[in-house]
Amino acid sequence: MSPPDAPGRVMVVWVPDWPLVAAGTRADEPAAVFVSNRVVACTAAARAADVRRHMRRREAQARCPSLQVLDRDVERDARMFEPVVRALEAFTPRVEVTRPGRCAFPTRGPSRYFGGDVALAEQVVEAVAAIDMAGVAILAAVGVADGPFAAEHAARTAYLAAQRGDPPVWIVEPEASAEYLAPLSLTALDLPDFADVLRRLGLHTLGDLAALPAGDVLGRFGPTGVEAHRLARGLDARPLRTTPPPPDLVVSVDLDPPAEQVAPIAFVARGLADELHRRLDARGSVCTRVVVIAETENGERSERAWRHAESSSSGGKGAGLSAGAIADRVRWQMDGWINASVRQRPTAGIVRVELHPDEVVAADGRQLGFSGQGFVGRDTGAAERAVRAIARVQGLLGADAVSVPEYAGGRDPDEQLRLVPAGAVDLTVDRPSVRSDWITAPWPGRLPNPSPATVHPEPLPVDVLDGTGRIVMVDGRCTPTAPPDRLRVGGRTQRIRSWAGPWPVDERWWDPERHSRRARFQVITDDGVARLVVLERGRWSVAATYD
Repeated sequence: MSPPDAPGRVMVVWVPDWPLVAAGTRADEPAAVFVSNRVVACTAAARAADVRRHMRRREAQARCPSLQVLDRDVERDARMFEPVVRALEAFTPRVEVTRPGRCAFPTRGPSRYFGGDVALAEQVVEAVAAIDMAGVAILAAVGVADGPFAAEHAARTAYLAAQRGDPPVWIVEPEASAEYLAPLSLTALDLPDFADVLRRLGLHTLGDLAALPAGDVLGRFGPTGVEAHRLARGLDARPLRTTPPPPDLVVSVDLDPPAEQVAPIAFVARGLADELHRRLDARGSVCTRVVVIAETENGERSERAWRHAESSSSGGKGAGLSAGAIADRVRWQMDGWINASVRQRPTAGIVRVELHPDEVVAADGRQLGFSGQGFVGRDTGAAERAVRAIARVQGLLGADAVSVPEYAGGRDPDEQLRLVPAGAVDLTVDRPSVRSDWITAPWPGRLPNPSPATVHPEPLPVDVLDGTGRIVMVDGRCTPTAPPDRLRVGGRTQRIRSWAGPWPVDERWWDPERHSRRARFQVITDDGVARLVVLERGRWSVAATYD
């Protein structure tokens, strides 16, 4: 007999490498999606060339010179995933989207109707494969188990089975989730610090963790350990809650005039999300699953459940959807609905939007603050105000209107920092990429500190002259033909008081079109200005200026 808090049967539908599928890239094309110069997704052809997730861009291109480099586009990924969700709604209306590329739903009703878990999973695979994605095949890996955590890993096992030529379906028998999870590594919990502590204690698998007494885990590791222990035992991260969220948490807005574009809906969604969070904060709670409902003048309705990615798997303590994350999901859902095919898009404007917090848990009291390196510290009010300000700007000007810096590594100043859309990152957590020490690669030829204060978007053409008035060049060993003596900028010549260098760079030698060989010098002229000058293909330019 099942324990009283045993999770229900869940099916997880996962489309591997979804960012590449959404971009229209075939599996036989070597391509990868990069965030902060690290691989976050790659095609089967790229993996065959030994490209892996989390690999640095330079190393990935060295292993696969023909690799197609793509940037992540979260808006496109969400919009293109809408047909997959609609295909699954033919089996059940209770589809829950965790993130673009992965969703889940309980199987109790659909499984009985379609002839069991196996038959249901096979029909889901066929339905997803039948979606027209402009010639790009969609492979859905389907896992069924007790609870979303085990089902998610079953979907990963199904994908590995598909690589061997077997059907992309993996069914874990009822009440066998703990046995299935036991051999998995502790990394499956997605709690690296916690897993590191367990490894130092001699525990290496989920089965090792599940064998520990629950009371001892609580006493040693607290709520985080208890939730991880429950997952390792094949249970939900939190015991089942039978009481629904209070009705006063539901927020809605009527649109007059009706909205036929995504932008005005996204704008009001920001206000709705802020109002929902104010009500949650007053109760000391966070929302881990929200149902977004939109209605048109003609009575058409779009309803979608969105779950926080962390709470669906690791059950992280206090994990919840931020106001910005909720507003993003409203925008994704409306973008996919309004811009769908003629047969599936609404026939009238949107007149009402509602947010139903379907799953509410106690907040863990994590204190956040705004600093130069992210929302980490003690000033929770500053963090909340900053996030809301960013949300308002995005609502007015678009999702890509606000960018945040991240360290990406590189040899030149214009490579070491990059701007990424604020909507593509979680601003409510401490991100390693905002700290300069997170880049551990040596980057031979990297310019020494200090970094220049101004990096010019377009290099400024100049001439570096020797004492006789000839342009200084470098030989095959990057040795200057003469000491730099004067700098000519726009017809004005200044004497160089001191200089350092060169720092030579020879990059992408395997790619004739992108091959770059250059020498960099630091010079200080009579006016006291320090500049970074670069010689490339026989031409000098100022790349950056120091304070």
